Amino acid sequence: MLVLLLLALAVPAPVGAQTLINGAGATFPYPLYARWFDTYARVDSTVRFNYQPIGSGGGIRQLLAGTVDFGATDVPMTDEQLRRAPGIVHVPTVVGAVAATYNLPGISGLRLSPEVLAEIFLGRVARWNDARIASTNAGTDLPDRPIVVVHRSDGSGSTYLWADLLARASPEWARTVGRGPAVRWPVGLGAKGNEGVAAQVRNMPGALAYVELTYAVTSGLPVAAIRNRAGAFVMPTVDSMAAAAAAIAAGGVPPDFRMSLADPPGDLAYPVAGYTWLLLPPNPRDPRKGAALVRFVKWAIHDGQRDAPALHYAPLPAAVVRAVTDRLERPLLAGR
Repeated sequence: MLVLLLLALAVPAPVGAQTLINGAGATFPYPLYARWFDTYARVDSTVRFNYQPIGSGGGIRQLLAGTVDFGATDVPMTDEQLRRAPGIVHVPTVVGAVAATYNLPGISGLRLSPEVLAEIFLGRVARWNDARIASTNAGTDLPDRPIVVVHRSDGSGSTYLWADLLARASPEWARTVGRGPAVRWPVGLGAKGNEGVAAQVRNMPGALAYVELTYAVTSGLPVAAIRNRAGAFVMPTVDSMAAAAAAIAAGGVPPDFRMSLADPPGDLAYPVAGYTWLLLPPNPRDPRKGAALVRFVKWAIHDGQRDAPALHYAPLPAAVVRAVTDRLERPLLAGR
């Protein structure tokens, strides 16, 4: 039980002991997690992390199989998955954005609506100078060249958020392709991981894809403004992600933290933002590892948030930090 895991916090580690904590999952937050793991090694020199960025689906599978100490996902576990492993705690860590990125030499500042993006990923809008793209990009000299769609080949939280955007905009997409961390793509080329998709776009003029924002920025790729629920075209930024998270958090924080940021209200909110979670097992095989992991999580949702903006993630809303802190502290207090 998480109660026992938290009570183990009171057990001091032997002097000089080295605890290796193994995790796997989402590539979406990996740039930030890599920095956190490095920084935290200086906060607690007895702990080291081994994290494999294999995608959200892989992280959930390995957690359920018991081969890692924690999982990481951008897709909340389903009720069915939680029935197989009751008690797993979803801990939101930061807010990220999925960006529409493209390779059109000499062109930046594109504005794309969710409806047109759905038509592109359905293969119905196939050339960059299509009138439906031009209608929201007046004054831009769009080239008469094919659009090369690139998508994830592995199960991912980025796909989960992107497919949800397209399903909300297009009844045909919702009916024929649907939502989920892995879908049957009507058109396009597949690549593994956010880094694989970004590499494909960078090397392929005419390409259009979706990637976590950090991967577009670090690859030097432009990103498009996407029209939100209020009708405003919004770029993915730390501020627009934060606006989406704040708007949703204002309506309350669910006790299991499986929160969606889909279709947020407000002129400033970016429409393809999402939380990413660490998944904590309730009965760690090694209680000392479990206790060390909880100490790290407490650090991450407080001190670690300072690192988020520099890597193009938005920190957690204050209401979410309070709720997660309370969730981690209550069992400890109750056991005293």
